[in-house]
Amino acid sequence: MPWWGVVSSAAAPVLLIGGWTVAAALQPGSFDQVTGTISALAAHGAADRWVMTLAFLGEGACYVVTGLALRPAALPGRILLMTGGVAVALVAANPLPGGGGGSARHTAAAAISFITLATWPVASSGRTPPVPWVLRRWGRAGSAAVLLALLVWFGVELNSAGGPVGLAERVLAGAEALWPLAVVLACRRARPASSSRAGTRLRLDHDGEV
Repeated sequence: MPWWGVVSSAAAPVLLIGGWTVAAALQPGSFDQVTGTISALAAHGAADRWVMTLAFLGEGACYVVTGLALRPAALPGRILLMTGGVAVALVAANPLPGGGGGSARHTAAAAISFITLATWPVASSGRTPPVPWVLRRWGRAGSAAVLLALLVWFGVELNSAGGPVGLAERVLAGAEALWPLAVVLACRRARPASSSRAGTRLRLDHDGEV
């Protein structure tokens, strides 16, 4: 795991959560983050919509960089993670229209981002030992199950009137942003242990030869 993968994985949740917090504070009056969606903060007509737009773009770029850096994980999972990052950038590039209207391109990009970022753990098995728990079968299945459950919750709230759709979206998006960081940190932690064991074996072999 290169250092820049650690930086990108840590920056993604900071940009996302910091973006929606700052953008909501800049809205005139009071913006209800429990019922208001994140995309509404970047929609046409929103005050200082550039804040959330830049946050989306930065978050998407971070997922792509993290996917490139996450070499201990299998390639299919990394591709899904990077696909999610590109989709997040497309969410920013296709903002919602003003007045609370909808956008097919925005909806498609958002759906792809949420689905790929929820399912990428399933396809990200560890390639080389030592495999950290997050890349083992139960770690991958458990994380995907939690993310998919949050995705279902968001879908239910999205299709119900007056529900806490903003809260559901923020919990889902936050969890999806934090999971790559957890995987990266687990991989970084596993590597020194492997190097230490390898060094011990080399010393034992050397002593045996002497």
